[in-house]
Amino acid sequence: MRRAWPFVGRQEELRAIEAVIRTGAGRGTLLAGPAGVGKTRLAREAVTRAGRQGVTTRWVVGTASSRGLALGAFAGLLGVLRGDPTGVMAEAVRAFSSGTSNGQVVLGVDDAHLLDDMSALLVHQLVVQDAAVVVVTVRTGEAVPELVTRLWKDGHIERFEVGSLGRQQTGSFLEAVLGGPVERTSVHRVWEITQGNLLYLRHFVAGEAEAGRLQPVRGIWRWSGTALMSPGLTDLVATRMGELTEPEGLVVDLLAIAEPLDVRLLAGLAEPSAVERAEETGLIRVEEVGRRLEARLAHPLFGEARRARMGTLRARRLRGRVSQALADAGYRQADDILRRAVLAVDSDLEPDGRLLIDAGRRAGQLCDLPLAVRLGRAAEAAGGGFEASMIVLGALHGLSRPSDADSAVLTATAGTDAELVRATVARTMDLAWASSRPAEAEAILEAAESQVSEEDGRRQLMALRAMFDGQFARPVRAIEAAETALESPLLPAESVLLATVGYVIGLATVGRADELATLATRGVAAAGRAGEYAFLQFPLITAQLAGLRLAGYLGEAADVAHGCWESVQGLELPTAIASVLMGDVLLAQGRPVSALRWLREAYAAFEPFDRAGGFEHVCLIPLVRALALTGDLTAATEASAKLRAREHPMIRCLRPDMLLSQAWLAAAQGVSSEAIGLAREAASVAAVTGQSAHEVLALHTATCLGDRSSVERLAALTRQVDGPRARAAAAHASALAADDGDALRAASDMLERMGDLLAAADAAAQATVVYRRARRRGAAYQAEARVRRLIQSCEGIGTPATRATVHPLPLTGREREIGTLAAQGMSNREIARRLVVSVRTVENHLYRINTKLGISSRDELADVLGS
Repeated sequence: MRRAWPFVGRQEELRAIEAVIRTGAGRGTLLAGPAGVGKTRLAREAVTRAGRQGVTTRWVVGTASSRGLALGAFAGLLGVLRGDPTGVMAEAVRAFSSGTSNGQVVLGVDDAHLLDDMSALLVHQLVVQDAAVVVVTVRTGEAVPELVTRLWKDGHIERFEVGSLGRQQTGSFLEAVLGGPVERTSVHRVWEITQGNLLYLRHFVAGEAEAGRLQPVRGIWRWSGTALMSPGLTDLVATRMGELTEPEGLVVDLLAIAEPLDVRLLAGLAEPSAVERAEETGLIRVEEVGRRLEARLAHPLFGEARRARMGTLRARRLRGRVSQALADAGYRQADDILRRAVLAVDSDLEPDGRLLIDAGRRAGQLCDLPLAVRLGRAAEAAGGGFEASMIVLGALHGLSRPSDADSAVLTATAGTDAELVRATVARTMDLAWASSRPAEAEAILEAAESQVSEEDGRRQLMALRAMFDGQFARPVRAIEAAETALESPLLPAESVLLATVGYVIGLATVGRADELATLATRGVAAAGRAGEYAFLQFPLITAQLAGLRLAGYLGEAADVAHGCWESVQGLELPTAIASVLMGDVLLAQGRPVSALRWLREAYAAFEPFDRAGGFEHVCLIPLVRALALTGDLTAATEASAKLRAREHPMIRCLRPDMLLSQAWLAAAQGVSSEAIGLAREAASVAAVTGQSAHEVLALHTATCLGDRSSVERLAALTRQVDGPRARAAAAHASALAADDGDALRAASDMLERMGDLLAAADAAAQATVVYRRARRRGAAYQAEARVRRLIQSCEGIGTPATRATVHPLPLTGREREIGTLAAQGMSNREIARRLVVSVRTVENHLYRINTKLGISSRDELADVLGS
């Protein structure tokens, strides 16, 4: 990359250095730290900024080559000096100070640990004689001339420890370099591999960007794939590691392919003395973990550098040795089996089908689906049969990748009735989700339900039926099917999970949110025991959060989302799903700017996975609303078109949410009548399917947009739907219909306590309008102040109601609609088509708007309505 590297992450240290220079509180600073952390850049920045203030500056560098020369670091700066050492030093001080404009000199001394004795003495004299303020850098772990050390020990200058960049600083650095937002997961991964070392970071980012592995995806910079270190970075890290003996190289190579390793196991694979030397020289670090000592490489890039230069045969042999050593040492836990298999699959060992099957199931339980596919394929090649194929098919389904041929073969090769039921479940899920052919899937399920007579098999199919009914917006049937399936204490964990997903979707959408927590806990526990379908815990958690959001339990929803995010670090697809949950709950709380960042990151992360469109569909629903609320109408319109085009047939339960996103887009475009119509359509869809919780939110959205027709229905829904939202929505609708400013203010209080700040702002805005009409000026001012406070809490984002209140104009609702569309550049004919009115009607309204506002052009109209 040829982009200039920014100065970020060191503002605190820079301010401290500048304070010393500016106030004269000391005679300088010493910056100490390991190689590559950015000491030189920090010192340069401080000296350069001093120069911009009119101060005379000097810069010298200590080098190994100049160390043997008296005053070698200052050669070329002082000219020729003659006389005895005492006279030379005095002359050097005078020569250094000559030519200064105001008497103050700031001297930068880089790599002062490499100064010769006379140069160190000169630096010392310049400080103690007040001839210069110094900014000195030294590398920790290196011998530093005594006179330089005495400067800070005697209190003449301050010492600062300069460490590597932290995660947040690394993120700021990456965004400054790349010129755009960087996915937080990518920031974390880059930080983990570079540990924030600026020198490594610069080389790494340049290499990955040039290779195309660090690139913008859907507007977000992402790092994907495994790092393949550039030759320059490999050489740099190899130089840092130094020359390794063969025994030391073996220690590093073993850890490069299999860290961490128990120290005793490592000592059995390599020479114990080499392990000790590797620790002493800083190649590895040893930590106490429980009752044993574990060895790791001192820096992640040490492993990357060694792997880059390691031959294929050596790597395969070492992986085999470690895998076998783990087996011989009795490592038999599930995660140990997974580790052994991952090493063995790319080693010189003979394939072990049983090991690969057990490991594939464990990878599935951990939701590492790409690894599960890899191990399952290896198990198939090793003769793993039906179980191996189930691992592959389940993981592909979790990745939303069609595997029709695999599932058909699996059904044909099932050897028992139990296997036939499992294969049928896999086949129907594959058709419904990954292949978007739900009608065929249901036909296969119905055929299986009529053919299977054994009770256990019928209950497993009933569990699948529960999930299908929930996703198809048949919540009552989903609840009934789940309850029937879960009556059996012998139901396999996979089927418990399937039934629970359907159960939670059903309860969430009919409005029985108070029952969700216990069921969700049961489902997540089943996921921990399940093999190929453990990933269904994410639709389960998504449904639980949706139920909490719809009910108005927004604090609990935030806890669920955050807990999910914390639990999936390191797993690419689950992290993207968790990012949607984080964005969804932030949006529900009225923080659309923060929500938008999470949702954009999720949308970018889904790109390599989402062939069937299901993940994209779920993400686009809140993304459209977030884009609309934050004012990016072009992006919101494009996202809405994608959402309609890629509506997944298996997520009918989310159709009300999809319509509400389109309603918010219409509202942001200024077409309130259309927005209200879409919100009421969403309520109608929810009512027809029995999704009462969705109906509450849809009717309340219409109320926030100004609709006054939902009073009776919302009052009735308060008797059916759990949670505070239904009561708050009913109170809001009743107050608006009655033009009761005090009741609207009370509804705003209820909504704020619930955590829905945007809806609270809308109710307060409507109260302001009522108070103004009633000429209750004091109450109106108070309500408007409340609106302004709530908008601030909503990250500065307003809604049609709040904008009309804070910036009131003498326009009717229809005039504001037509004026807003005209201000956006639409022609009279386009406006007429959008609002289903005549062109003449549009012309008449625009004439009245111009008259009321005292303007004569659309540019002026845009200025007024955009204010």
